Amino acid sequence: MINVKDVKVYFRSPRGQVKALDGVNLDIGKGEIVGLAGESGCGKSTLALGISRLILPPGKIVAGEVNFDGTDILKLEEREFREKYRWKKMSMVFQGSMNGFTPVFTIGYQIREVLKIHGYNGDHNQRTRDLLQMVELDPEIESRFPHELSGGQKQRAFIAMALALDPPFLIADEPTTALDVVTQVSIMNLLKKLRKEKGIAILLITHDLALISEIVDRVYILYAGRMAESGTASDIFINPQHPYTKGLIASIPTLKSTKIAGIEGFMPDLANLPPGCKFYPRCPYVMEVCKKDEPQLRNVRNDQVAACWLY
Repeated sequence: MINVKDVKVYFRSPRGQVKALDGVNLDIGKGEIVGLAGESGCGKSTLALGISRLILPPGKIVAGEVNFDGTDILKLEEREFREKYRWKKMSMVFQGSMNGFTPVFTIGYQIREVLKIHGYNGDHNQRTRDLLQMVELDPEIESRFPHELSGGQKQRAFIAMALALDPPFLIADEPTTALDVVTQVSIMNLLKKLRKEKGIAILLITHDLALISEIVDRVYILYAGRMAESGTASDIFINPQHPYTKGLIASIPTLKSTKIAGIEGFMPDLANLPPGCKFYPRCPYVMEVCKKDEPQLRNVRNDQVAACWLY
């Protein structure tokens, strides 16, 4: 359904050009849940905004393609994309979206507003109630204001709004941010239910690998605006190949040990990237070639690919 090919997103800044994404590739099949993981600042949300054509100045998509069922949506006029794709074929649950509702209007009013603006022909009131039921909320919530809902309820309501026009593709950017553990699991179960019942393809963006380990089909690991590794969920979590992925997996707390591992150092400045592999200053396996030449993604086992000179 979605093919992201060599996408580059750069931002202008007083310190120079910031390469937020620098040649990223990603594929999402119909009805598939794909995880995109990495540290804060690695470019996850930028990729989501790029796919949704929501990059604003001083940012710009300078190269690449985003093909939706074979159509490069980056080449479409804004009006055509808005009328044919946004909300109808692809929608997005933004990071911190539970705080994205306007506080002075009811939940139902804001969902109906989406239906009205995008030309939904059915009964707006009934559709709103059906959407709330779909995300396991009491339809009576439509008459409430955002401050009257819990964080989990607001997140479910926002997911309902994102699904207002039955898009086949949904981007969920950190949908469990600031929610308690029980509510996080319920949101993940909701996404699984939507995939099962509606056949929706989902790009799930997170920094919490433990949370997505049982829901995603495939995982992409992003580091400093570049793809470090990708593979099936089982391959990534059981046999990580890239040193960065190994560090992320090792940092997940377990019941067997009270010691929490970490990755030393910090992600590089995207306006002043080092030569060679961008992870080498933090890598325990660094070699001289890592400091000079940037590795390319290559197949390391089965369908698992990694950008590392170890392979």
